[in-house]
Amino acid sequence: MEENNLQTMTVGGGCFWCTEAVFDQIKGVVKVVSGYSGGTVPGTPTYREVCSGLTGHAEVIQVTFNAAIVSFEDLLVIFMTSHDPTTLNRQGADRGTQYRSVIFYHNESQKEIAQAVLNEMRPYYKDEIVTEVSALKTFYPAELEHQDYYKNNKTQGYCTAVISPKLARLRQMHADKLKLN
Repeated sequence: MEENNLQTMTVGGGCFWCTEAVFDQIKGVVKVVSGYSGGTVPGTPTYREVCSGLTGHAEVIQVTFNAAIVSFEDLLVIFMTSHDPTTLNRQGADRGTQYRSVIFYHNESQKEIAQAVLNEMRPYYKDEIVTEVSALKTFYPAELEHQDYYKNNKTQGYCTAVISPKLARLRQMHADKLKLN
């Protein structure tokens, strides 16, 4: 793998356990880190603080990917189809600004691609897309127990009820983009 093809994407689509599990499956994805971004409170946020909804941070993932294998645009399409981008500050039973749909762009090119993908996706949704597109300021990795959550807890209730169905849908919609296991 050539290092110069590595790029980074930061997105939030509800619970980071879900989005991390989705992107871990994608060809060309080298690393996925769960974390927090977009807050207004100084200092490094904790899971408990972010879950309170008072810090302004969203639960996000930071994805390192090989752009020679998978494009930023393809990853955004997968992102937009792996959560509901039409619900403001909510994904399923998770409610609050920490669960908002958001794309944190790292440069102007990512911003332009994100806006183009959102425009391309609009006709596929009955309701308006509410996904926020904002400049990434700071990414804070989440605590260790939140990393690789699905891999380490596949039989846990939340994983079987929420994440496993998302992965089944991913396999149906994006089979050509999945890593071979």
